[in-house]
Amino acid sequence: MTTKRRDHSPRQLVRPIVRKLHGYVPGEQPKVPGLIKLNTNENPAPPSPKVIRAIRSATDERLRRYPDPAARPLREALAKFHGCKRENIIVGNGSDELLALATRAFAEPRQAGATTRRQIAKQTIQYFTPSYSLYPILADIHGARRNEVKLPASFELPTNEALQKSNWNFSAALSYITTPNAPSGRGYATSDLSKLCAAQSGVTILDEAYVDFADENALRLPKRFPHVIVSRTFSKAYSLCFQRIGYLVGHPVLIGALDRIRDSYNVNGLGQTAALATLSDIGHYRKQFEHIVQWRTKTTGSLEALGFEVLPSQANFIFARPTGITAAEWFQQLRVRKILTRWFDAPKVRDWLRITIGTETEMRKFLSATRAIHRSNRPP
Repeated sequence: MTTKRRDHSPRQLVRPIVRKLHGYVPGEQPKVPGLIKLNTNENPAPPSPKVIRAIRSATDERLRRYPDPAARPLREALAKFHGCKRENIIVGNGSDELLALATRAFAEPRQAGATTRRQIAKQTIQYFTPSYSLYPILADIHGARRNEVKLPASFELPTNEALQKSNWNFSAALSYITTPNAPSGRGYATSDLSKLCAAQSGVTILDEAYVDFADENALRLPKRFPHVIVSRTFSKAYSLCFQRIGYLVGHPVLIGALDRIRDSYNVNGLGQTAALATLSDIGHYRKQFEHIVQWRTKTTGSLEALGFEVLPSQANFIFARPTGITAAEWFQQLRVRKILTRWFDAPKVRDWLRITIGTETEMRKFLSATRAIHRSNRPP
């Protein structure tokens, strides 16, 4: 009797869906001396002195022990901050972890035998394009159906009537809506989001990563609609990218479902300490937000004076389309000058550049470099 030789190819050991997957591409994090980094929407200021002191004081014997597995003190503080209960909040290793949990908790993987609208909807994760590029990756990892719905050229939120004429599925198991939108920075009125949420029957996550720089937020919507969840992060506004702290606010039943499938000790102790200290020093950060918004306005005006088109932004970045030069060329010429921005080589957005609002000094240097680039590319 002969024994069939087994195939031990490492590639064959990986799930086919993972072999085909194109992973998320984060913004560059180069370590270049003198680099002006305006590409990943980080707060240009460090955490408040109070937060730094809290982190330093926590680097003691506690480092050898596990952190609070349910982040109870932080959830209590967040509940007080947002006027809800602890059961309405789950904390994660950045909001990305929680978005990944949502794909597993609320959407079924694709099944070949699904034919009815209800079956298909239960397997569908949908989102607008362009928006956060992690959404399709999460859907693909889970093996769910992807439903991508194009935003209009203005990047504004479509009305319910417009969505009914598109491929939007109001019954999709899970819908992600980035508000304010990224990469455009467009803000979406809570009244408009409310109309959309009212028409939805599946879980709807309003991803408010940049909402601290906006005129309004949608936190009242989870209180009105039990199928709506708001996603927040301490990264973009509160200078804690390094600590990876995010959270969701929603109905206790949905939050409880996510809690059942999260990893144990998913949020590190220093991150919990830093987030708690941040909530106790909100006034410090609100002054930073005002400064960032001021420079967002100044930068927008300066670029428009050059003839560039800049979308109205409600985030800590702007989305600008240059004149006399392509966005790719603008990106490269800024890069030569050690100014790093974000250019997306994808349909609908490749004519635009996303620029994070940095410090006053960084923005002055960015504008000076852009003016020089613009002059050098004007026809004689």
